Amino acid sequence: MNREHLTGTSIDPAEVAYFERLAHRWWDTAGPFWPLHRLNALRLNYLRDRVATALGRDPQAALPFAGLAVLDIGCGGGLLSEAVTRLGGNLVGIDVTEKNLVAARLHAQGSGLPIDYRLADVAQLAATGERFDLVLNMEVVEHVEQRALFLAQCARLVRPGGVMVVSTINRTWAAGLMAIIGAEYLLHWLPRGTHHYRKLVRPQEVTADLGADLRCLHRTGMRVNPFNRCFSFTPWMGVNYILVMQRKAT
Repeated sequence: MNREHLTGTSIDPAEVAYFERLAHRWWDTAGPFWPLHRLNALRLNYLRDRVATALGRDPQAALPFAGLAVLDIGCGGGLLSEAVTRLGGNLVGIDVTEKNLVAARLHAQGSGLPIDYRLADVAQLAATGERFDLVLNMEVVEHVEQRALFLAQCARLVRPGGVMVVSTINRTWAAGLMAIIGAEYLLHWLPRGTHHYRKLVRPQEVTADLGADLRCLHRTGMRVNPFNRCFSFTPWMGVNYILVMQRKAT
């Protein structure tokens, strides 16, 4: 390990270098991370409703996640971490790139939010025995090496009865056309090389890699309107999708 970023079996150095170059742009809503800003705006209520219901809480409460131990894997600059903290969660955000965490810490401090950001990967955290009520695994799976190992380690971080939410991109011809060729090469919405087709993952692969102790409570697709760049939910999961998984209580 060095002070700039981590290395490990599931960490792709090329992916780390890519996000290091963009670390200063996390909170630029018109910059390269604009899709995450818009995705978060769409799915925050979805997370609130689905997670609170699964954990026996009132989704309409002012702080439905109050007191919950929440982990944001690959937290980047803290876009989702901050939003979930505002719902009451006690947030730990981990990332393998120190530059991302610097941006996240500075923004959280300016917003007055007590978020515990750590330079760590899932293997290190799982080895400590720490467990969480809610694990957010959002737009990370498609960037790792050794996906099966990575997801198995993620599953260990969910306490009995806890929830994991996975958001990623399907490995289909439609996803290759829309999320890579369209978004990166034709529309220039994302820098070229943001995604690699071989790393995209099908829903059934995610659920298999997480193991039999986690069952799927809900799944949905998401789509983007190319004219106004707004996201919406759709039953079709051919490109972007979300899985809400819950670990058995015992």
